[in-house]
Amino acid sequence: MQNFIFISPHFPHTYWQFCQRLRQNGVRVLGIADAPYESLPGELREALTEYYRVDSLEDYDAVYRAVAYFAFRYGRIDWIESNNEYWLAQDARLRTDFNVRTGIQSDNINAIKEKSAMKRYYALGHIPTARQIKTDEGLEAARQFAQQTGFPLIAKPDVGVGASGTYKIHDERELSDFYERATLLPHYVLEEFITGEICSYDAVIDTQGEPLFESMTVWPPSIMDIVNKRLDLSYYVDKDMPEPLRTLGRRTVKAFGVVSRFVHLEFFRLDCDRRGLGRRGDFVALEVNMRPAGGYTPDMINYAHSTDVYKIWADMVAFGERRTEEGEQYYCAFASRRDMYRYRYSHEEVLSRYSADMVMCERMPDLFEAAMGQQMYTARLKTMADVQNFINFVHEKQ
Repeated sequence: MQNFIFISPHFPHTYWQFCQRLRQNGVRVLGIADAPYESLPGELREALTEYYRVDSLEDYDAVYRAVAYFAFRYGRIDWIESNNEYWLAQDARLRTDFNVRTGIQSDNINAIKEKSAMKRYYALGHIPTARQIKTDEGLEAARQFAQQTGFPLIAKPDVGVGASGTYKIHDERELSDFYERATLLPHYVLEEFITGEICSYDAVIDTQGEPLFESMTVWPPSIMDIVNKRLDLSYYVDKDMPEPLRTLGRRTVKAFGVVSRFVHLEFFRLDCDRRGLGRRGDFVALEVNMRPAGGYTPDMINYAHSTDVYKIWADMVAFGERRTEEGEQYYCAFASRRDMYRYRYSHEEVLSRYSADMVMCERMPDLFEAAMGQQMYTARLKTMADVQNFINFVHEKQ
């Protein structure tokens, strides 16, 4: 029996499904987190053979002792994983310290955590990507960079998730102002500003670096604007994937040496020709994420492709192959609302209009409010026209 340690299996709250599918595949699942055992969902408690609570997952020594305890009690640990961006570096350190070879090790974690390091691997794979410099190269280098790319520029943390801490710099005055915030500079990069939809290549990759499952999700052009301007959010899982994205996704997986992982790779689909990158409609790499897409996206992928990506991932872990099929193909669309706005159609009218198509409807956790609003609706639909009509109906204001 394989011993799988799942770090923070209670968050996001849908992650109990990873643990359940592992258990169903005959894997012994051992959980480590900082939540009281009684607060865990019943489905998660049933999936775990044993749970070790630490006061804080930030305390590496405490988590190390938890892993050591499990190794003493159950024998060799085969997997350590959180599927969570925040814990990727700690996961890698634990694997390295306990000689667990089924995942990323400490010596190559920077390639998937630092946006500056990602660029080298994109170059190795001949994958087009936005030009970038590190801000600690200095203001004069940044000015020369802006002369090459033009304004605006995007300043973002070299290590970070989503739009948090991201700035749009519109001109040289704003660039100079940014450089006056000296404490930010060692940890930031500057990128040329690219416009277009963000399309993600979501896949489960096997032990040989080959995809067992692939899907595309289409996101709005700027999560940063949604957060900063408090806009409504919508996105959707497509029923199909363009071959150019499939090709670039697979090349990216090879360039980064990805094996035995769920990945979420982000690309721009250009909305205009851009010299040095491509023509309108071409895909340009944005960044790699070596974990599933956030929020409810794995569930949306399931609804779109009539499958179970939690099980496909667990099949990879337990058997090194896929044993779960797909059914009829749909679009799955997400649209959310903010309590601060007044909408034309009431909550009850949305539910009535889309009662046959609604697959999820709930209040969002506070942690996701800035990017995703307070109330979400998710529907499974047959055409792109249906997707747009659904989003318009949910978001129309009074």
